[in-house]
Amino acid sequence: MQRMGMMIGVKPEMLAKYRELHAAVWPEILDLISRCNIRNYTIFLREPENLLFGTWEYHGTDFAADMARMAADEKNQEWWAFTIPCQKPMETRAEGEWWAMMEEVFHHD
Repeated sequence: MQRMGMMIGVKPEMLAKYRELHAAVWPEILDLISRCNIRNYTIFLREPENLLFGTWEYHGTDFAADMARMAADEKNQEWWAFTIPCQKPMETRAEGEWWAMMEEVFHHD
């Protein structure tokens, strides 16, 4: 298992829409997340900066392949058509990233 984290901004004018979408995530999206070996997925919001922090546990063996499968999923592409316009990527994100991945520097169970 690997713990992972990422962050992105939310456009202030889209914050209510983003909250609304995540208050009722489509069952197909929740199933896809599980099928892509992601567990304990949580998104936190920091206001007034409007930053999102996502954290999860990855229980698979090929993260790149699982993320490619997630990106190729037709229902997920439909979901992203609603969520991506709400988001404001970090200027410092790596090439090819939408959400900026973060390094784990400490953990305590």
